[in-house]
Order: sequence, then C-alpha cells, then structure tokens
Amino acid sequence: MLIDLTGRTAVVTGSTAGIGFAIARGLAGAGARVVVNGRSPETADAAARRIREEVPAASVLSVAADVTTEDGARRLVDEAGDVDVLVNNLGIFGATPALEIGDEEWRRYFDVNVLAAVRLIRLVLPGMMERGWGRVLNIASDSAVVIPAEMIHYGVSKTALLGVSRGFAKAAAGTGVTVNSVIAGPTHTGGVEDFVYELVDRDLPWDEAQREFMRIHRPQSLLQRLIEPEEIANMVVYLASPLASATTGGALRVDGGYVDSILP
Repeated sequence: MLIDLTGRTAVVTGSTAGIGFAIARGLAGAGARVVVNGRSPETADAAARRIREEVPAASVLSVAADVTTEDGARRLVDEAGDVDVLVNNLGIFGATPALEIGDEEWRRYFDVNVLAAVRLIRLVLPGMMERGWGRVLNIASDSAVVIPAEMIHYGVSKTALLGVSRGFAKAAAGTGVTVNSVIAGPTHTGGVEDFVYELVDRDLPWDEAQREFMRIHRPQSLLQRLIEPEEIANMVVYLASPLASATTGGALRVDGGYVDSILP
C-alpha cells in the first residue's frame, strides 16, 4: 500500500518522545507536514530536529504549548494552520491504589487524558468538516477495556476517550471526516520502563524486568512482549491516510492480543 499524505498538516500532541514521537516521525515519512508538540520549547525543538535528521526533506514545525489549557490549545492550532490530521496522544498514567485516588487526582487525569482531546477536537473539527476531509485519532489504551487494578483512574479516563471518539464521529457523519480511537497495548517507552520498575525488582536487567512484568501483570498478552512505539505508529499512519476512508467511529486495537475479546 502506498500511503501519501503530501499536502496534509498533522498535529500530534505529546510528540517529543515515545509513541507520540514515533507517530510524528511516521506521518512525516508519509509526506505530511508535521507539527510536533510538547510543553517545553527545548524538547519540542529537539524532537523536530531529530525527525528532520531521520526523514529526509521532512516538513516539521515545533510548537511548545500546554494543551491542557484553553490558551495552549488555541496557540497550537493557530500556529499549525489548517489541521488535516489531529492525533491526540498526550496522556498521563501511574500506579495508585484505588482507594487512595482522591478527587483532585481523578480530575487531573480527566483534564489531561480526556478534556485536552475534546478541546482540540472542538477547535479543528469544524474546519475539517467544511473542507470535506480530515482525520481525528485518539490514542487510547487496552486499559480502557481491561481496567487495571493498579490504576483505575487511568483506565476509566481512557474508557471515556473511546466514548469521545464515537460521539465526535457521529458529529462528523457524512462530511468526509473520520474519528477513531487506537487502543495501544503495553508499549516500550521510557515512561513505561519507569512504571515497570515500580512493579518489579529494580535490580533486574531490563529484558528480565520486562518479561517479569508481562508474566505477572499482563499475562493475557498474546505477543508476550512490550510493543514498540513504531508498531503503534504504523496503525495511526494508515488511519490518517485516504486508504482508511471507510473506517470511522471505531476502536482499532494494536494491543498484542492483550484484550481477550474479538471486539472492544
């Protein structure tokens, strides 16, 4: 399949590292003009430079903006221009016993993992609908379907994101704009390495720690390893392309078979 996003502008939130960076690089490789986003100008600029080094002739703009605020979201969209592809990748996670999660922490997870995406969709969806083409992709998690006992606030926020995706897909019905979720499984990123070492012996070498984590905490994974960020990016690039024109309102799984269900 030939995926060509030449002439399209793609915004990826939380794209200075990990899954977000892999998605931004993948979209740039498909020819899109990519807007890299993070809160720090230094990290955003560094990510943009790295993409330019790894993808010859890539068109990359870095915008430092905190999209969990209205001002930050507006600044990102204003600097990006007409947005054809929006990837809401920004998210936070962490292990906390269920009965110790207070109201403030619940609100913080919903502000970052749900409302930031909603805010950006509201800003860009009308323009996409008017132009008759657009892609909105919300990066969810297997935790949206299999709520993890060690971080139910994270899981529930990602469940809400699935509903957000379906609802906005209905709002864009018949316009040529698609809205989907991508259910990412346990993925190998720097943040996940820290999380793994919160749950297993910190003295273990990484390969052993990863296997121990999957054995104890994610035993239902059919892949039996952590997913690499590029594997998530491959699905996102496809869904962002014209080839996925008949896929909308869905929750597409890149979970390594973690969710024990034919459908989410």
